[in-house]
Amino acid sequence: MRLICVRSALVGWSVKADTFDNELLFQSGAQAEQAARRLAAQYAHAGHEAEVRIFLRDGSVAGRLGFTETADNLPLAR
Repeated sequence: MRLICVRSALVGWSVKADTFDNELLFQSGAQAEQAARRLAAQYAHAGHEAEVRIFLRDGSVAGRLGFTETADNLPLAR
């Protein structure tokens, strides 16, 4: 399972995956979430399950989405 997290950063929003060391930075949360979903879909297409976790500015989880080879963008229970 590949984990991808979207969090607020000092300036903008970040996307961090367990498969790379550096964060990707975006001006808006929407841009970061879109990038995280694309990355998760690419992992799923390559045969790896992926989960996107989206965090609010206060650190609480806003949502989780699961991506598999057969279906993507599945909401997961909190």
